[in-house]
Amino acid sequence: MSSAVIQSEGLGKRYRRGLSVDAGLRHALERFLKSPLSAFRKKEETFWALKDVSLEVKEGEILGLIGRNGAGKTTLLKILSRITKPTTGWAEIHGRVGSLLEVGTGFHPELTGRENTFLSGAILGMNKREIERKFDEIVAFAELEKFIDTPVKHYSSGMYVRLAFAVAAHLEPEILLVDEVLAVGDITFQKKCLGKMGDVARAGRTVVLVSHNMAAINALSTRVVMMKNGGVVFDGPASEATARYYSESLEVAESGASLLDRVREGNGKARFSAVSIQALGPLGQVDVAYPGCDLEVEFEIECRSNINDANAAIIFYDMNGYRVIDTNTAQKGEFVSMAAGQKAHGRFLLHDVLLRPGKYFVGLFIGRDAMEVIDHIEHAVTLDVAEGEETAQHSVVFPGVYLCRFEQDLSISQTSLSKVSHS
Repeated sequence: MSSAVIQSEGLGKRYRRGLSVDAGLRHALERFLKSPLSAFRKKEETFWALKDVSLEVKEGEILGLIGRNGAGKTTLLKILSRITKPTTGWAEIHGRVGSLLEVGTGFHPELTGRENTFLSGAILGMNKREIERKFDEIVAFAELEKFIDTPVKHYSSGMYVRLAFAVAAHLEPEILLVDEVLAVGDITFQKKCLGKMGDVARAGRTVVLVSHNMAAINALSTRVVMMKNGGVVFDGPASEATARYYSESLEVAESGASLLDRVREGNGKARFSAVSIQALGPLGQVDVAYPGCDLEVEFEIECRSNINDANAAIIFYDMNGYRVIDTNTAQKGEFVSMAAGQKAHGRFLLHDVLLRPGKYFVGLFIGRDAMEVIDHIEHAVTLDVAEGEETAQHSVVFPGVYLCRFEQDLSISQTSLSKVSHS
């Protein structure tokens, strides 16, 4: 029987929020004279990012951690990585640990790719001899042979994250903690990353993987823990965990609530506020989408802080977590630039969408790849595709991404600053 290499009991992490910092005696007196009672009120509150989490991971096990944004997954990995101290409870780890919690940690824009490889490798726990031995393999994996001696400030965002992941992925720790690093670069490189993680798993190392990619979780994990509001709500087989995850996602996506109230990730400079999908046939609008029809996707973005050259995308996922359609403004050579207080109306017209009958999630994204996520709603709305005349003739082979033929239209208008205000 394999021994446990990670054990935790009653882990909890409490953070403070709303802490006000006094600007000086003068301002304190002014506040006291204006409202004496408020001076004695507590000016801070606390919240628990992690609550009473007990966990055991055995040697050679691939554990998947899933849950909505804010569930406590990253906090748990930071505690296990000894980056953050727990407020309550304890954790023990037996073995050399490698943490891939943020792609690009330690990269300096003025240094070349070669210099950053050695710098980042050292930060991630590799010695110089180990980095030299793996250097050619790292560069080949990142596909940056021609640019390895160029300062990374001249790299595109895709080149940057490819090199960063390549360095991190070539660690050889006994325990590997991975947080969403499989979502880097384009779809081809993501598949390459998935294959690399599969190699790590087959090598018999212990892996704890955090991901929103249910396809990756199902492919790699031998066991899955689902988290919600800082606690563990499920611990068991991957298939059962992902089914529960999608069941909850369906409830949210079909609730009809405003997109502004949805769980999301991003820096909040702009936010998706509305989305709608309409199926189109040869004679115009149809009630239900079918394989081979056109789809018109319209969305609205409210800008809260100036953004420049961002990429807006719509992503379709099947119920197994595979990304089956991925279209974005950059594919047409266009980017989104908005000033605070403006509103953007976007429209994608997708032609001949060859999706199999079934239910799909549609996600919304605006940002600059993995370098800056402005707003991302993973499951914004659902789409039902019914049987149709085209079903027998056409289908998409999963897994894979269908880059369908599409048109786009993006208009930006000024709106009231009182309506689009800073959050």
